[in-house]
Amino acid sequence: MTPGGAGVAQRHDQPTGGPAGLIGTGYDFGAAPGARSAVVDGPYGGDDGIHGPDDASCGRDGSVHRPLMNTGSPGDDGTGPGGDISTVLAARTAEEVLAGYLHQQSADFLRSLRLHRESGSDAEGAGEAAWQLRRAARRISATLHTFRPLTEEAWADQLRSELGWLSGTLAREQACAARRERLMAALQRLTGRGERPDRSDRQGRPDRGKRGDRTTTSSATGPAARAAGTPATSSAPAAEPDDGALSAGAARAGALLDRQLTLARTRAHSAALQALGSSRFHAVADSVAVLASEAPLARTAAERSAGEALPPLAEQAHRQLVEAVAALPLSRAGYPYNAAALSADQRQDAPWHQVRMLVRLSRYAREVLAPEYADTRLAEAGRALEWHRDAAEAAAAAAAAARTPRIAPATAYALGVLHADQRHEVEAARFAFGRVWLPRTPERKS
Repeated sequence: MTPGGAGVAQRHDQPTGGPAGLIGTGYDFGAAPGARSAVVDGPYGGDDGIHGPDDASCGRDGSVHRPLMNTGSPGDDGTGPGGDISTVLAARTAEEVLAGYLHQQSADFLRSLRLHRESGSDAEGAGEAAWQLRRAARRISATLHTFRPLTEEAWADQLRSELGWLSGTLAREQACAARRERLMAALQRLTGRGERPDRSDRQGRPDRGKRGDRTTTSSATGPAARAAGTPATSSAPAAEPDDGALSAGAARAGALLDRQLTLARTRAHSAALQALGSSRFHAVADSVAVLASEAPLARTAAERSAGEALPPLAEQAHRQLVEAVAALPLSRAGYPYNAAALSADQRQDAPWHQVRMLVRLSRYAREVLAPEYADTRLAEAGRALEWHRDAAEAAAAAAAAARTPRIAPATAYALGVLHADQRHEVEAARFAFGRVWLPRTPERKS
């Protein structure tokens, strides 16, 4: 076996030689070490949509803090068809709830693995199976992280670390493909091929660079904008790039990006195939197979009721999210055209990426407690932050391409415009997140 895989498949009641190291903790806001390793899946690991109630109360930072123990169906008083969630949890032990959820996700993992093996040359089927595989891995890893005090920690930590490695490895190929598609579409939009009217047709129309028209630098179909109910927000108004200079370099810029991202995708595909055939992966699969029948839970999980043991840990995950959001500059991001995100500083993006991880942890913790009553606001916030991540990484790819030696000035100019466009998307995503997260003041009736 390769290092890091040895002993992963052992039963949890046997010595494992100590916990494995985590795959990085990300930006440590909100006292949430290990958040990244709990839900890491590489870029573009979008999740399924969820639906549920939207009642809320405000936290100390003006954000919305939803109690987990009083969740019901949409529109009711919070008791739901099966009674208050606390009543339902009180009738079961923590072991029953956690083990049932982990068994279900482990079965989904193994089923997806079988589908991936059976897909053969069907690239679309293999991609869908890999997505389902990562989806189950994220939930297992996040559950073992949030409810860690109720698990056998050494065994759970090692499995969580290995699931993070697997999920991240499988996600890179899809990330490169999605980033290439995003940048090619942005180049086409910026150069106006098949979309932007000729200059002769613009007479009498407002200039696209003016404040009243937000389509200059933001996609009109941004998922977070739709989720937040906002118009297609752009960012700081900017003069329209020179058509001649942009068109002259766009073709070469597109070819350069296509070549770099296709090469990166090929390497990611090879790395994924190598990982799936490694002894390390087989050790992970064996561990999940053990988990599907026997969850590595501590003895206290069988002795305490679910209503007593689980909600405090889920609330702790949510409080960490609220604290991390409180550290974000939402007061400024809440204004369109604030230009706060135009600086491509990795340290500036890191807190937002960490919040995205914490949103997932809070969502999955709620899913363990009440899977039938999911939180739509957390789902919308997650979509906005995924949009933010996609745009930030696309901007970084454009900047990396612009640093290629000996490229023509026109090509560098086109890549610079593309980079600025994606940073504008970053700003729009932050605006959309603020619209989802912060409580909205009701409009006064005239």
